[in-house]
Amino acid sequence: MRAAIFRNGEIVVDRMAEPKPGNGQVLVRTLACGICGSDLHARLHAPRMVEMARKTGRKPMDLARDVVFGHEFCCEIVDYGPGTARKLKPGTRVCSLPALVTPQGIEGIGYSNDNIGGYAEAMLLSEPLLLEVPNGPNMRR
Repeated sequence: MRAAIFRNGEIVVDRMAEPKPGNGQVLVRTLACGICGSDLHARLHAPRMVEMARKTGRKPMDLARDVVFGHEFCCEIVDYGPGTARKLKPGTRVCSLPALVTPQGIEGIGYSNDNIGGYAEAMLLSEPLLLEVPNGPNMRR
C-alpha cells in the first residue's frame, strides 16, 4: 500500500506492507486524514518530541525508522481480526481515538514506529474504540 512516510526528516510517498489485524483489531481503509499542527511540528521538531516523550515516560519514536503520521482520520472497515465482536459491517465509516489497545497497554497511533497512522491507505484500529460516523447531520447519542 502507499503511505506518506516520515523518513530521515522528510515526508516521502512510498510503499509499505499492509497491516494484518491482530486480536481485537480491525483493518480499515483511510478515507480522510487531517493534517494537524502537531504533525507539522513533528516534521520540523521530531527530535524535541522524542526528548519530551522520554521525559514524560511515553514511548518515543525511533527517528532511524519509518513513521506514518496521521491521528485525525475517518476510515471504513475492511476486515476484522480474531477476538472481535464484528458489530459493524464492512464498509461502515468509523473514527477512533488515535490509540491501540494492546496486551502491553494503550499505544499511540501516528507518532509510533509500530502503529501507523492515517497517512497510509490502510491502518489498524481497536474495535472497542471505534465510533460509527453518521451519514448526514442527524447525529445520535
